[in-house]
Amino acid sequence: MHDCTNKSAQPPSPFDTVIQDGWTVRMDKGLFRYRLGDLQTRLLPGHCGYVAQLNVQRGIERRKPQEILSIQQEFNGKQFNFNKINPEEIICEMVQCAESSTIHQSSPGKMLVLVNVSPLEFGHCLFVPDPLQCYPQVLTKFAVEVGIETIFLSSSPGFRMGFNSLGAFASVNHLHLHGYYLDHELALESTEVKPLVPEKDFYRLINYHAGFLFYTKTKTVGKVAESVCKVTDFLVERNIAHNLFLTRGCPPSECKPSGRESSSRKGVRIILWPRKSCFGAKEESAFNVALCELAGHLPFKNIIDYEKATEEGVIEIINKYLLSMEEFLSLEQQLIEHLINS
Repeated sequence: MHDCTNKSAQPPSPFDTVIQDGWTVRMDKGLFRYRLGDLQTRLLPGHCGYVAQLNVQRGIERRKPQEILSIQQEFNGKQFNFNKINPEEIICEMVQCAESSTIHQSSPGKMLVLVNVSPLEFGHCLFVPDPLQCYPQVLTKFAVEVGIETIFLSSSPGFRMGFNSLGAFASVNHLHLHGYYLDHELALESTEVKPLVPEKDFYRLINYHAGFLFYTKTKTVGKVAESVCKVTDFLVERNIAHNLFLTRGCPPSECKPSGRESSSRKGVRIILWPRKSCFGAKEESAFNVALCELAGHLPFKNIIDYEKATEEGVIEIINKYLLSMEEFLSLEQQLIEHLINS
């Protein structure tokens, strides 16, 4: 089975042990659509540091995405949702401690963790907040909080989480986040940023795909999760699709434009990309542009595209799905005003 090496040389945390052992047992039981071994991987030359992987089976075997017509589409219990899965796919249930929660609710929030039966990488799981509540695929403060806290629960710098909105290649309209291990440092973990509303931990990525960045340490998780949701709620209200990626990363004040290994990854970076909506759009032959592709992790569907891929070609595909710079900067100004006034 896959060896997810921990570059920090720290032993797996209790969280990592539960996820990795539970995932491996279910892979051995044959609960997945395909068996995931060590994926053929290569780093594309260039400043983006793309990690290209060949994952043909996912392109063939993954569940057909639901028909999505709107970013605000309501949950439909007749369609596939995570209350209809095989119970054996469930690894565990996470319950947020009352002390760590900033949410006023009558009972602790729960997060169901289940294997993604069409995995991108080792340990690929889905994190589903209170599945019986049947939330549509729109981020909530609880989901963002637990996503950030889960990154801190892992001792592996290779554990990442992410979210695809409807219209941004989410395939199921039932609130969920993705989590998986990727044993490669990514450029966006240390790329430079421009302060936009630093008191709300809000920045813009520099020299990378046009996107926004939030940063948090353990003591500011609730505050930052609130800022993230103010922005994502703003996008949902305006029918702007978006992808979110959470990873260990360096503080905005310690970004280093040269070389990534020198940067300390003390906290969690939350990167948000507003983008063009894709409703019933034809999929790319090489890879779809969603949370991991925007973050620099490229699961290719076929060997020809994988072998001939270049950074220039990847950027050309990704730019087809992002807002124009004029649209992005206009949205940036609106979000600055929204965060300052809220």
